[in-house]
Amino acid sequence: MRAEIAIIGGSGIYDVEMFSARENVEVETPFGVAEAVVGEYAGRKIAFISRHGVGHRISPTEINARANIFALKKLGVSCIIAASAVGSLKEEIRPLDLVVPNQIFDRTKFRKSTFFEGGIVVHVGFADPFCPELSAILADVIEQLGHRVHRSGTYVCIEGPQFSTRAESEFYRKMGFDIIGMTAIPEAKLAREAEICYAMVAAVTDYDVWRTGEEEVSAELILENLRKNEQAVKAVLREAIPQIPMERKCECGNALKDAIVTAKEHIPSDVLERLKPLVGKYLK
Repeated sequence: MRAEIAIIGGSGIYDVEMFSARENVEVETPFGVAEAVVGEYAGRKIAFISRHGVGHRISPTEINARANIFALKKLGVSCIIAASAVGSLKEEIRPLDLVVPNQIFDRTKFRKSTFFEGGIVVHVGFADPFCPELSAILADVIEQLGHRVHRSGTYVCIEGPQFSTRAESEFYRKMGFDIIGMTAIPEAKLAREAEICYAMVAAVTDYDVWRTGEEEVSAELILENLRKNEQAVKAVLREAIPQIPMERKCECGNALKDAIVTAKEHIPSDVLERLKPLVGKYLK
């Protein structure tokens, strides 16, 4: 079973009915089993992972992102489109707007953010955490479909599952961050280590808790706006997938080049074998 492109669905995006020839697959990885749906759309092989699982049973901290991203690498995926629900930290970014972020600020505390441990050290560049080419395709499609789009922005990723305090929300605003969510990390870091392009469609559901006079952020409010955003995000996916080029021109596909600092002879053989889908082309 192979796939070229992957969609990781967040809150509100639990399924992609546009697929044909759908097949449920379980992919064994060194980090656990990942569940995916693989199908076809517009002549492309697509994999879909629901990051919170069927019935939204997996909290942000409990998502096994390492298994998910490693599984997509094993399936042959070169591009990931992540769909996420976010809160807005700026007046001009309104609920139901779509944002294609270009930066991340990591405020998580308890998550495994690397594949490389146990005797191998790898320092990948992460200055630009989202693939610029894939992000541009998504932003162009959103604009062409007539939705309000913000073509850049900083996504501050908090641990959750609780929402922010008012003090935290005001702090993030003063730091100049644009949107707030709970799932971009460690997905983006792991995708870079796996040399997979990663870009996001962030659907704004609320103004977090900083905006006085605004309805307080709650799961009920978010779910209501998620339902409104769902069709817009799926329309973006349908239009964007055929436009993703078969050949990549970005640097994402060479992220490990010159990044592996441990000499091959010092890397335990079991670690080399376990991580072969990631490092095999560099450590032959």
